[in-house]
Amino acid sequence: MELTTIWFLLVAVLFTGYFILEGFDFGVGMLLPVLGRDDRERRVLINTIGPVWDGNEVWLITAGGAMFAAFPEWYATLFSGFYLPLLLILLALIARGVAFEYRHKRPEASWKRRWDAAIVVGSLLPAILWGVAFANILRGVPLDADHEYVGGLLNLLNPYALLGGATTLALFLTHGAVFIALKTTGDIRERAGALAVRLGVGAAVLAVGFLTWTLSIRSSAAAVVLAVGAALALLGGLAAARVRREGWAFTGTAVAIGLAVATLFAALFPNVLPSTLDAAGTLTATNAASTPYTLKIMTWVAVIFTPVVLAYQGWTYWVFRKRIGVANIPQH
Repeated sequence: MELTTIWFLLVAVLFTGYFILEGFDFGVGMLLPVLGRDDRERRVLINTIGPVWDGNEVWLITAGGAMFAAFPEWYATLFSGFYLPLLLILLALIARGVAFEYRHKRPEASWKRRWDAAIVVGSLLPAILWGVAFANILRGVPLDADHEYVGGLLNLLNPYALLGGATTLALFLTHGAVFIALKTTGDIRERAGALAVRLGVGAAVLAVGFLTWTLSIRSSAAAVVLAVGAALALLGGLAAARVRREGWAFTGTAVAIGLAVATLFAALFPNVLPSTLDAAGTLTATNAASTPYTLKIMTWVAVIFTPVVLAYQGWTYWVFRKRIGVANIPQH
């Protein structure tokens, strides 16, 4: 297997891990005013992701770094052409992170409401915009022969991309509700489980529609198999949520998101950013890659440090594996 293919797969794995882990983070953030009826319940919800949300974002940083080093042409064209949506994602993530840290600094209800709003918006925007961005990556964008983006913002807001945004929004909401049911006790757990089933029905409809449209644009045998697997995993997760088997439900939604992202990358390969103007402008894993020497050094670094990072994050989830409820939150 060529190094360019290995690094395409690694970038795909990093984004897949990011969407699985940050997906429930976004879901919890968006559901904060829905499932948190008072301040103590909202603190329960925030505490379910408190120990892990920042670690989950490392997957995005690593994916961006891997793309920059392994496929600099892809990185440059993507981040210039998608500048506004990616900037909005960045600002939303910054506001969200600050809100987690500052919400508890003062006791006033108005202070907490403002930061709660920042958490909701900081979770909502990326949940939508990541779907829009990746749908455009697969569909293709107007690139000239020099691989420069020559479109505008409206080119990115096409029906397929908007469906992609709606799909990631619905999937992350469902994933987040399942995670809350998995990590909480009492009334919050009951409400989250019931909400996950209701949200999941809409997410399943949107996901099937989006993946079907995706395979009509670009497809491969692997992409079809992965898409079918994603649909079955989501249905299995919803069935488990219905009978309050939260562990299996979370596994189902996580696998569904992972296979859905894998479907996009499988359908995209060997391209990394197709051009809708001229095939000569299409970026591929070959013409967008760094030199073989660079890829070789990066491969050795990844082989050494990736297991360490995975082990550390796995240990973090193990340490904070227990459920939390209102009884664990002191009154102020």
